[in-house]
Amino acid sequence: MSIKYPLRRKRNVGLNLLSGPLSPSVSNLTAIKYLNFGINTLSGQLPKELGTLPELIVLGIGPNNFSGPVPPELGNLSKLAELYMGTNSFSGPLPSELGNLTKLKTLNMDSSGVSGEIPSTFANLRNLESVWAFDIELTGRIPDFIGNWSNLKTLRFQGNSFEGSIPSSFSSLTNLTELRISDLSNGSSSSLAFIRNMKSLTTLELRNNKISDSIPSYIGDYQSLVHLDLSFNNLSGQIPSLLFNLSSLTHLFLGNNKLNGILPAEKSQFLLNIDVSYNNLSGSLPSWIGDKSLQLNLVANNFTLESSNSSALSHGMNCLQRNFPCYRGSPIYSSFAVNCGGREIKSYNDIVYERDNETLGPAKYYVTDKNSWGVSNVGVFSRSKSPMYNSSSTSRITNTQDIELFQTARISASSLRYYGLGLENGNYTVTLKFAEIADFDTTGWKSYGRRVFDIYVQGNRVEKDFDIKRVANGVLRTAVQRQYTAQVSENYLDIHLFWAGKGTCCIPNDDFEPTVRPPSLKTQKNKTGLIVGMVVGVGVVFLSVLAVFFIVRRRKRPQSDDDDGNLKDLST
Repeated sequence: MSIKYPLRRKRNVGLNLLSGPLSPSVSNLTAIKYLNFGINTLSGQLPKELGTLPELIVLGIGPNNFSGPVPPELGNLSKLAELYMGTNSFSGPLPSELGNLTKLKTLNMDSSGVSGEIPSTFANLRNLESVWAFDIELTGRIPDFIGNWSNLKTLRFQGNSFEGSIPSSFSSLTNLTELRISDLSNGSSSSLAFIRNMKSLTTLELRNNKISDSIPSYIGDYQSLVHLDLSFNNLSGQIPSLLFNLSSLTHLFLGNNKLNGILPAEKSQFLLNIDVSYNNLSGSLPSWIGDKSLQLNLVANNFTLESSNSSALSHGMNCLQRNFPCYRGSPIYSSFAVNCGGREIKSYNDIVYERDNETLGPAKYYVTDKNSWGVSNVGVFSRSKSPMYNSSSTSRITNTQDIELFQTARISASSLRYYGLGLENGNYTVTLKFAEIADFDTTGWKSYGRRVFDIYVQGNRVEKDFDIKRVANGVLRTAVQRQYTAQVSENYLDIHLFWAGKGTCCIPNDDFEPTVRPPSLKTQKNKTGLIVGMVVGVGVVFLSVLAVFFIVRRRKRPQSDDDDGNLKDLST
């Protein structure tokens, strides 16, 4: 068999029926140059005999379910130029012998299961042009020697367990067109000095890396930059006006930093999505916020919204500024419930779930007419030609009497937050209900897909690497739930679904599909509250997810009072 494996992840239709272990007799293919076993259900250990194919140029072994260590014998493939091993169940470290593949140009090992530090022998891989190494437990510091991979054009380190800062040696990677590094943990913070000469970048994503710096003025020299994401860092200072005038830039995400000052008076007409939420920006708003083609997220800042320009904003932005001022100190609500992504419906036990079918995109918010709750969405789907920000399904969901609640959902590529506004202070019980509704089977290669995200309630992380399918014991379309206690002390509640770089990239398809949904509340005489919430699939390209959040206000009552706010009657 001789199959040419495409340079990009492209489905090869003819070889997707292979299952079981791969025979060592593969060693008989001594003349083969292009070998692709991807998009199958092969399992067991990868035969070491693959390392005896002297002419092999391209090797594709994922998606599959290979387990055990990666054979060090692969380091004998002296002519290998492309290695695709992503989406497997390997274990253990990367073999140091792979450092012998000095002709290697493409190395994709995302979601492969490998772990540990990058071997020092990888310093020899100086011909690398593309490296995908995300959603694997790579540890230690990012090696300095990567700065010597001078031919590198694409580098993706996301959802790893690296610690420390981004090496200053990266300043030598001047041929990069796509750089994505996110979710560095522990250790010292990074600066942006290393990007100074990366003038060929079209995509720069340095998200959630503890970067403490100001945005450099030379960012205006990046004339090819299309996507810039510096969110969830510690950036300070003002936003350079030149950044808003880059003619190539369409997506700008600067949220969750410490930026101050005002928004520039002018912007390029090509800049379509801007997120500056959760900063310290202030002053009046520029006239360009009235651009109908623009999506602009200004949540949690200190803007002056009395100006005439602010009338171009959607309703409720004043309620979503810093400290969420609406009804602050004079609450009028004790609960809310939302049908995320869908119309208003009533549950089997007469709970009314408010509609939540407003259109949200890459940088958008929505607040109800009553200012009782709001939602904020941020994120662009990587490499997606037809992004979707909501989802629907007619599949039957088990383990629930409210199937209809799981038939619509919001989709987010990065960060989705719901806010309860004007809430009476006190302790609340938050119950989150989820169901995985992605379109993939349970036995084929699509079953390898994983959606993983973190959950925060009132700023506290209550779930790390939450995987709905795993919690449901691998059963699709079945409802599961989690329960938390949250304290409302300033009349608002914050539920945050956050993608931290984990999860599979391109299964079941090449478009990310996360989902969200909050249900509604049953008004009771004792004002026991109920918030029903969202469903999300957060990440690069993940499976569709459905979730329902309940938040119930608990009050102290005599033991003889049956109506004590207990959740057992509300979450069957």
